Amino acid sequence: MLVVEVSESPQLKSSLICVDSRLGVSEFSLNFLKDRVRIRASCNGLLCCSSIPDRGVYYVCNPMTGDYKILPRSRERTVTRFHPDGEAALVGLACNLSTQKFNVVLAGHHRAFGHRPDGTFVCLVFDSESNKWRRFVSFQHDQFLFSQMNKNQVVFVNRALHWLTGSSGSCVLVLDLDCDVWRRMSLPNHVSEGSGNRIYLLELDGCLSVIRISDSWMNIWVLKRYEKEEWSLVDRVSLRCIRGLVPGIFPICLSGEFVFLATHKHVLLYHRKSRVWREMYSVKNSYTLPLWFSAHAFRSTIFTCR
Repeated sequence: MLVVEVSESPQLKSSLICVDSRLGVSEFSLNFLKDRVRIRASCNGLLCCSSIPDRGVYYVCNPMTGDYKILPRSRERTVTRFHPDGEAALVGLACNLSTQKFNVVLAGHHRAFGHRPDGTFVCLVFDSESNKWRRFVSFQHDQFLFSQMNKNQVVFVNRALHWLTGSSGSCVLVLDLDCDVWRRMSLPNHVSEGSGNRIYLLELDGCLSVIRISDSWMNIWVLKRYEKEEWSLVDRVSLRCIRGLVPGIFPICLSGEFVFLATHKHVLLYHRKSRVWREMYSVKNSYTLPLWFSAHAFRSTIFTCR
């Protein structure tokens, strides 16, 4: 399932909905946080949210139980490519179901006010077990670029967080949380070939997955052999039935049975076995922020974040 923020009027406060393949659409509330927040990352049933009025304040919560934790403030200034706006370029959440521990990652290129980025990539990692932040700095020759969807679609598998970079030489940027090391992972062969293709990073049954959308097709790859970086093409979906929506459609979450996708005003469900498309939700008003802009994969869990 997925969680979507819906803003139907510039005068009204936005609301959250949960879209489930079996149960349909239901209201989704984070009011127990008693703050105006923005969802920054989702992992194994927990959400990482940042406070809108109070920059630099982060929460980790379980919306199913109302359990939440306010993260202690880091002594470091929030890392970002755009000082001094106070938002990290990348926010990641890693929840380990076997240990019931989690990490929050804030990362970005350091840029002193009034200067160009100097190649320094600063990373802050919060550890729930120690209740402390740790910091490490690395030097990156390339200036990594990330679209809004790249930032939203951070994937936690194999004890590492993964982001898709949006530069011309696209790759997967990987943070190994066991040793605090950044590295790069290659994409499937030929995935970037051709003009007009769009690439997205998702999780499929505990594995890293890449989806490529072109004018007529949606191809799905899965990284079945992680250490050897061997990708397998597992599905090829015709987009002929939704041709008019293709230019503005974005995959949000993926399972062995379904693919959830969002457009500006619609949430669609594709059944991989029956190959049937279904509209799960649509915004009727003329005004709305794009649904894909704030849509996150989500699953129900009793994972505690205290």
